[in-house]
Amino acid sequence: MTFFTELHSSFRQGSMLRKLLYLNIGVFIVVRLGMIILKLCALDSIEWISYLELPANLHTLALRPWTLASYMFLHIDFLHILFNMLCLFGFGQLFLHCFSQKQLLGIYIFGGIGGALVYVVAFNIFPFFIPIKDISVLLGASASIMAIIVAVATYSPNFEVPLLLIGRVKLKYVAIFAVGISMLGIASDNAGGELAHLGGALTGFWFARRIHMGKDVTKQFNQLINKIITLFERKPKSFKVTKPSRSKNDMEYRQERRKNEDELNRILDKVKRSGYGSLTTEEKKSLFDRSNPS
Repeated sequence: MTFFTELHSSFRQGSMLRKLLYLNIGVFIVVRLGMIILKLCALDSIEWISYLELPANLHTLALRPWTLASYMFLHIDFLHILFNMLCLFGFGQLFLHCFSQKQLLGIYIFGGIGGALVYVVAFNIFPFFIPIKDISVLLGASASIMAIIVAVATYSPNFEVPLLLIGRVKLKYVAIFAVGISMLGIASDNAGGELAHLGGALTGFWFARRIHMGKDVTKQFNQLINKIITLFERKPKSFKVTKPSRSKNDMEYRQERRKNEDELNRILDKVKRSGYGSLTTEEKKSLFDRSNPS
């Protein structure tokens, strides 16, 4: 079994958390290789990446609507993806202790979209961002990860997690700290990323509160994903199974024979009275079949 075959098998059989990790890392590798090839060919790699990044400019976004999804899997810097994947792995495992595999995918996508909406709306409303709106782009899984963190912290706020150099800390304090840092950074150089974090946090909070009320907001999305996956799955060939015919007993055989004889006599009588031409197509066929038994 080759490396790529093993990798494909690991992806298909792995958990949703593993799939998300593989997908992010796979996109990172492809993008980095693409940038290297373009640079070697003396082409602009930044222009190519812009088709995957989420723009703040509404006109550009209208021309590239797929960036609402592509940006949340896109990383360029190694430290960026390393930190995000460590957070996704750690908090993703905590999420799966409280929720399902499908809900993890749903909150990842919803969190990314929530972060994108807050980012785009803020950059087009607040005067502070207007001068840089046309050149601002967003990328990374941070909004989705923030949604996962806040969702778990809202659902199980007193659950304790071990943190390096600090010790065990309740999840609610981790979420409060993360949200607080993002709020303080709204006017920083990474304003777009911090706004997206807040959008993801709001999405995670909304998801967990609805779960407490008995409503899963990701249910319809997951049903849609299942239908799409089903369309591309190979359906097994169906084989028609025919049941062997049951042998007739003596009574059934005599009844069928008498019925056939009665039908034959009726047709012959009709031929005597009106001639062969008066028979219907079915009667002619029946007469032929009975006159030439196999």
